Amino acid sequence: LTWDIRLPLSVLLSLLAHLKMVYYFTSRCGEYTMYMGKDKYENEDLIKYGLPEDCWFHVDDLSSAHVYLRLKPGMTLKDIPDEALLDCASLVKANSIAGCKKSSVYVVYTRWKNLKKTADMVEGQVSYHRPENVKRMLVEKNNSIVNQLNKTKVEKYPDLYQIQQDRQREIIAEQKAERRKQENARKAAEREAIKKKEELSYDRVMTQDNMISNATLEATADATAAEEYEDDFF
Repeated sequence: LTWDIRLPLSVLLSLLAHLKMVYYFTSRCGEYTMYMGKDKYENEDLIKYGLPEDCWFHVDDLSSAHVYLRLKPGMTLKDIPDEALLDCASLVKANSIAGCKKSSVYVVYTRWKNLKKTADMVEGQVSYHRPENVKRMLVEKNNSIVNQLNKTKVEKYPDLYQIQQDRQREIIAEQKAERRKQENARKAAEREAIKKKEELSYDRVMTQDNMISNATLEATADATAAEEYEDDFF
């Protein structure tokens, strides 16, 4: 990182407050990004500044790192591939002081938005808004998977607050676009309904009972002409 020392100290401190060391990993399939904080203090910021697409992992009933899996927009917990689940569970187990020594542990995971943080909790501690939405899985020690993931490890100092704000603006823009799309579709459907109603009304007017055929018009014209000729003759 480089800093412009001409910036006021208060501004530098404000910037530093949002920048935390975060470790990023790439899933073995190459489709997903996983990340975790350096320690419990970084975990606090990850809890606070997560994204709606984030899924949180933690060793059940043991101290461990907080590992996050960034899902693709629209994905649910059920959509997470088994391999990606195993990656996250193996990574969180390996980063648990007690859990890494065990042959197997249970790992819990849920959406980031389901995490609940209250003022009386210590650093890194969370509960859930809806406990029924928390999943639990058993994972065994797998050094091979952890070693593969560690090869993709990258240290970054992201502005978590700004990333969250940018994503919120994107979501708002997407929601507005979707509402416009639905409104345009509604108006188009209304126009089509009016058009069909008008066509149906026209068809009723133009039924055979209400129409005068060309032959009838011609016969009427001939009779009228004959009458006029007779009037002229007499």
